Amino acid sequence: MELLNAVFWDMDGTLIDSEPYWHDSELTIAREHGGYWDKKLAWEGSGTPIPVVASRMIELGCKLDANEIGRRMIDYVYKAEIKRIPWIDGVQQTLEQLRDANVPNVLVTTSTRDMAENLIKQAPQGAFVTYVCGDDDVEKKPSPAPYLLAAHKLGVAENQMAQCVAIEDSMSGLTSASKSGATTIAQTATMQLDTSQGPQFASINGYSDVTPELLEQFVQQRLRTL
Repeated sequence: MELLNAVFWDMDGTLIDSEPYWHDSELTIAREHGGYWDKKLAWEGSGTPIPVVASRMIELGCKLDANEIGRRMIDYVYKAEIKRIPWIDGVQQTLEQLRDANVPNVLVTTSTRDMAENLIKQAPQGAFVTYVCGDDDVEKKPSPAPYLLAAHKLGVAENQMAQCVAIEDSMSGLTSASKSGATTIAQTATMQLDTSQGPQFASINGYSDVTPELLEQFVQQRLRTL
């Protein structure tokens, strides 16, 4: 690849279809500890930091405090992902193609370090060169800070961010990636909320046709607009 410096990957809803795990955790906690929660509320919280979701659950009657809600959500999903990472169809092949083309893949997630490392462990061998996670001392999405930290780890300067592709699914994540200057691509395959008015440069629906060459084309097109 002549222009593509790196690909930054969000985790939940982008690499893996884990939203059902998170939603099930929220519904289980609400059912067992009071309050009201449903699938619509769960989807509205997709891509939102866990403390925000927990606060909303408390507002609707959950009797646990925010820290305990968050701890139980993470424990529920982590145990599910230990058993099986629910990869989105075709994404592992895309990761392998980028690896083989010597394009670094970097995981940029608000999930915990254990969850990030579990995904990397189950990914194609050598697919990811590094990661940024929710345990890192950095502002969380929608701040651009996680993506800028990922770029820093690769030695990519801020004025080179347009040559990095960031793939996200939620509005919070799209905002974070776009603010960093990365060429931001919305993955819509698992997202039930409408992100068509988001700040992304382009959108994709699944990974069947996503190759290093396509991502290089996105960068070329983006650079022509700058």
